[in-house]
Amino acid sequence: MIATDIDSPAHASLFGIRLPVAGMTQMTTLDYPDHLACVVFLQGCPLRCGYCHNGHMMPPRRGDESEWQAVREFLESRRGLLEAVVFSGGEPTLHNALPAAVREVKEMGFKVGLHTAGPYPGRLSRLLPWLDWVGLDVKGRGVDFDRICGRPGIWQRNSQSLMTLLDGGIDFECRTTVHWRDFSLAEVERLALTLADCGVRRYAIQVARTRQCLDPAYCQPVENGPPRGMLAGLVKRLAPHFERIELRE
Repeated sequence: MIATDIDSPAHASLFGIRLPVAGMTQMTTLDYPDHLACVVFLQGCPLRCGYCHNGHMMPPRRGDESEWQAVREFLESRRGLLEAVVFSGGEPTLHNALPAAVREVKEMGFKVGLHTAGPYPGRLSRLLPWLDWVGLDVKGRGVDFDRICGRPGIWQRNSQSLMTLLDGGIDFECRTTVHWRDFSLAEVERLALTLADCGVRRYAIQVARTRQCLDPAYCQPVENGPPRGMLAGLVKRLAPHFERIELRE
């Protein structure tokens, strides 16, 4: 049976891909490890992280075919120059038309990366055969994940997505954005060691930006927040537990 959802893969293949493109970084070496890539940001996110600096990307909307057409034309002009295309957001797996766009990018000869918080593990699983690399956001440990992202029940879905990646044989990293309103240094360490025990081999700790946060309280200094040197020292201590661990500003 052909799905009737206007954003379904079947509809996308028959009538054109409708994705709400919120923006694009035309060239970056930061968003897909060791590759020159562009990043396509998609509109809409079900999470409400207080430190989020992309609040304008949260409200969902329906895309127009011309939005993906503009991305397609850009990518055609960058064949042989860019190595990869990363879908980010927002939360890109929110959109049912994403698989059709991913397949099209692969057919153009690019590698495909995905940034996701893993709220839709079934959709991630269906995308996996077409993906080359995934950056999985792990907001916190267990129920702390839900507290940080402002939505109940997401941590179990994120855990399912992590298991999918661990079992899928795909290159991926986990990353955690650290704001000292959400973490103590000891809690960061517990989360990192939990991920290492699960089999995560690549991990990045990202220092949260304190400008234009969704929650204005996250723009204010945190009393007694650990200095950067202590976080750098923690990353050094954690290094034996991972193949690759980074501290990103």
